[in-house]
Amino acid sequence: MELPDTLAQSLTTPEAGQVLTALARTAIASELNLKTPEPPLGVPWLEQPGAAFVTLTISDEQGDHALRGSSGSLVAHRALGEDVQANARAAAFRDPRFIPLTVEELSRIAIEVSVLTPPKELVFTSQEDALAQLRPGVDGVIFQAKGAQATFLPQMWEELPHPVEFMQLLRRKARVRFDYWGPDVKLFTYQVVVFSEPAPPPRQSADA
Repeated sequence: MELPDTLAQSLTTPEAGQVLTALARTAIASELNLKTPEPPLGVPWLEQPGAAFVTLTISDEQGDHALRGSSGSLVAHRALGEDVQANARAAAFRDPRFIPLTVEELSRIAIEVSVLTPPKELVFTSQEDALAQLRPGVDGVIFQAKGAQATFLPQMWEELPHPVEFMQLLRRKARVRFDYWGPDVKLFTYQVVVFSEPAPPPRQSADA
C-alpha cells in the first residue's frame, strides 16, 4: 500500500471501518431527510486527502444481494471524509443505472467503502505483456483509450478471475470495442483498503 503513512496506519485500526461506513450511511440518510446521528467528528485522518469508492448492495426476500449503486474517485482531490460522503450520495441518488434510493430501501442496503492508493501507470510492450502483469484479486485497473475511461475495483476479480475476460468487460464498460487494442491504450493499477457493513437480513415479504 502506498497511501500516506499516517492515513495508512489509521486505516488499520478497528474503528476505521465503522467510521467510514457510518459516514457514508449518515450522508445518504441526511439526503432522505431522515433524522440521523451526528457524523464522526474530531477524526484527524478524515481531513487528509483521499480517494474512495462507495458501493451499495441491496438484499431481497431470498437473502441475495444485488448492486444498488456505486460511485467513486480515482485520485485524491479533497479530504477523505468529504470524498466518502459525496460518493455515498452519488451512489445512492445519481448512479445513472438506477433510480434514486428510497427511504424504504435504506434499511436493506449494505455499504462498502474502498479507499484507493494512488494509481500507477502500467508500462507494457504488448497486450499480452500488460495482461501478464495484472494481479487478479489485488489490482484495480483503469483503462483509457479513444478518449474514454473506465475502471474495475479489485473486487471485480471475484466475478471475472481471468485477465482476458476482465479486460474485455472493462473495455465494454468504457464503451470501447471489447477486443480493442491500439497505441493509445493506457492502463493504470491501484489497490484498495476495503471496509464493509454486515449484510442486512433478507427482506420480509408482505404476507410474511
